[in-house]
Amino acid sequence: MAEMAQAPTEETADFGRALGSLLRNYLETARTAVEGLPGGARGYQVMSIAAADACSNQAAVAEQLGIDRTVMTYLVDDLEKAGLAERRPDPADRRARQVVLTAKGKKAHGAAASRIADVERTVLGSLSDDEAETFRALLSRVVAGGPVVDACAAPPEC
Repeated sequence: MAEMAQAPTEETADFGRALGSLLRNYLETARTAVEGLPGGARGYQVMSIAAADACSNQAAVAEQLGIDRTVMTYLVDDLEKAGLAERRPDPADRRARQVVLTAKGKKAHGAAASRIADVERTVLGSLSDDEAETFRALLSRVVAGGPVVDACAAPPEC
C-alpha cells in the first residue's frame, strides 16, 4: 500500500520559513567548512565552477553567482594571490578572462568539497540517503524550471 505523505506541521507549513531555516542552517555550517579559502563560500563557489570547466569566463561566473563584476575581480585577485587560481585569455573571446584552478587550487577545492559534502549530510541528516538524493533531484528540477539564465552561453554584453 502506498505511504501517505504526512500533513505539514506548523513549523514546515510555511514554505518560506522552512526554506529560510534550511538555508541558514546550511550557510552557518558551510561557513566553517570553507573559512580557509579566500572569499569563503563565494570563493568556494567560484572554484567549483572553475573545477567543473562549466563556465570559466570571469564575467559569466559573476553573473551566474549573482556577484557584482567588481566584487568578482577582487575575489579572483585573492584566489590568484593565494595561488589557487589564475586568469587566462578566453579562447572564445580574447577580451575576456577564464578562471582556471592551479594544481594547488584543485587540491584545496577537493578538500573543501569533501567538507561541504559532510555539511550536506549533516543538514539533511533527518533524511535517509534515498530521501536526501530525492531532495537534491527535486531541488535541481525546481532550480532548472526557473527563468532560463545561461550565463555561460555567450559573453555578457557591455
